Amino acid sequence: MKVLIVGGGGREHGLGWKLAQSPLVEAVIAAPGNPGLADLGRCAPVKAEDVAEIAALAVREQIGLVVIGPEAPLAAGLADRLAAVGVPVFGPSAAAAELESSKAFSKEFCARHAIPSAGYKVFDDAVRAKAYLGEREPPFVIKADGLASGKGVVIAETRAEADAAVDQILFLRKFGTAGQRIVIEDFLPGEEASFFALCDGETAMPLIAAQDHKRAFDDDKGPNTGGMGAYSPAPVFTDAVRDQTMERIILPAVRGMKAEGRPFKGVLFAGLMISADGPKLIEFNVRFGDPECEVLMRRLKSDLAPLLLACAEGTLAAAPPPDWDPRPCATVIFAANGYPDEPLTGSVVRGVERADAVEDVVVFHAGTRRDEDGLLRANGGRVLAVTALGDTLAHALAGAYHALERIDWPGGFYRRDIGWRALKR
Repeated sequence: MKVLIVGGGGREHGLGWKLAQSPLVEAVIAAPGNPGLADLGRCAPVKAEDVAEIAALAVREQIGLVVIGPEAPLAAGLADRLAAVGVPVFGPSAAAAELESSKAFSKEFCARHAIPSAGYKVFDDAVRAKAYLGEREPPFVIKADGLASGKGVVIAETRAEADAAVDQILFLRKFGTAGQRIVIEDFLPGEEASFFALCDGETAMPLIAAQDHKRAFDDDKGPNTGGMGAYSPAPVFTDAVRDQTMERIILPAVRGMKAEGRPFKGVLFAGLMISADGPKLIEFNVRFGDPECEVLMRRLKSDLAPLLLACAEGTLAAAPPPDWDPRPCATVIFAANGYPDEPLTGSVVRGVERADAVEDVVVFHAGTRRDEDGLLRANGGRVLAVTALGDTLAHALAGAYHALERIDWPGGFYRRDIGWRALKR
């Protein structure tokens, strides 16, 4: 079959890289794609959010499976449109995607189905939000209700920071229409982890966990980003925590979505806080994480295509479980200077081929473009995801950093402490 991958970031390159290895896949097409995906097949100049044109492309190309990478086209109903024209699709309906596209809906859903999560209140009025903050003790967790590319969360250490965050989101519309409402949550102590499960509306199949780094700079300083690096396995995510997560969070969510007439098909991403009394949900996402997806794809030894197709066709219960490489994997994001606020794009990136040649390293393109003269240029905030396997996590990280040193790009920066929690253990 031909596979169409929707999106153009590091997650989509990782998915395409893995799917291109499948004996079931004869061709990979990406829309809009990136230079890394272009090396695997071909790219169509169609924006991921252009629901009508993506559906038309899938029909025209006789696509056997569409894999939707980002959250925005899911929220816009791309999976619904593809299903309506008879194209198998990996990704939830717009109604099911509301688990991510509305933080308020997600919190209310968790309350209805007894899924352990932080206490919360929803506000669309800044005065009332600040009055509520006056009744609480810091730190404060403030979230834009809608989609904000992973950047719509502020953890404020002081009341002044919290008030400023409320004003930025509700008054100044820092996140546009995503900030028409905010959710103020209780702060959950513990260690974070990202866990993924495949779903076909009825069945949930556990994948593995990873841990990412949201802050822009070393020592977890600076603004929140979409993720500056990730590694897997996450030592905090033990087998016992996995079983608790499936029993208390994933399975109740799948059953609850079906009961509410929103059956969930795709990958359910649970952002977790691991505390002394077990995992609690920070938030649901309805797609593979980025950069977590890159480390998952590198560790996955078995064929990805049959699993995604089983989710689309409702046959996941009969699918064989995935086989994972026991070796740890780490990815380090090379980001453009100014990211996440105002990344500087257009600078030339050289040496990616030299980095890719390092043993057990794959460089995934996250925000690049190739000019007519063949030069590779930065075309986003997160530009490259340099990903390495190793016998130990320290070995994997050494490989990734060695590869990064081979890349000639003065216009970018990266964290040098990825994996510090696991290494400290």
